Amino acid sequence: MRWDLLFADLAAQLDAAEAADGVQTIAELTRAEQGTILLTDRLRAAVGALLDLHLVDGHRLAAEVRDVAPEWVLLAERSRQHVVPLTAIASIHGLTRHAVAPTSRTEAGRSLGAALRALMRDRAPVRVRTRSGQVDGRVARVGRDHLDVEELSHEQPGRAARTGRLVPFSALVCVSET
Repeated sequence: MRWDLLFADLAAQLDAAEAADGVQTIAELTRAEQGTILLTDRLRAAVGALLDLHLVDGHRLAAEVRDVAPEWVLLAERSRQHVVPLTAIASIHGLTRHAVAPTSRTEAGRSLGAALRALMRDRAPVRVRTRSGQVDGRVARVGRDHLDVEELSHEQPGRAARTGRLVPFSALVCVSET
């Protein structure tokens, strides 16, 4: 009888150790899984939601998430839309813990350059915000890592002169409708 109790106690200790090991394994797997989630996955889960974004230039956008790509997010604020490079986001308030993996559609053609080339084709008037200021104009050219903004300068009386400004993508904070 004493041996039965001894072996039952050993079996119970083994079961408790296995259960504790299982809990620890689950916690480790959960942390490892969370380590694979990208910001774009979290933003994809927030399409249609209103978020509060703080950008690296100190500006704040309270806007609805409309679209998400590997390098940028499209936001709608009242009647204006904004393309914001992910590298220009300092923090986000209102984002849930949910994440959505990319769909099977190819991400090719959804680069920041491709989005800016679409604005260039439309000749849409835009406000380009950089880390050091902003410029209003039209996207004139888009390179691999920069864009040219054609702005109007009214320095000559009675005649508007076109001037250009090159903006490296690394300095780009936001491109907005004007």
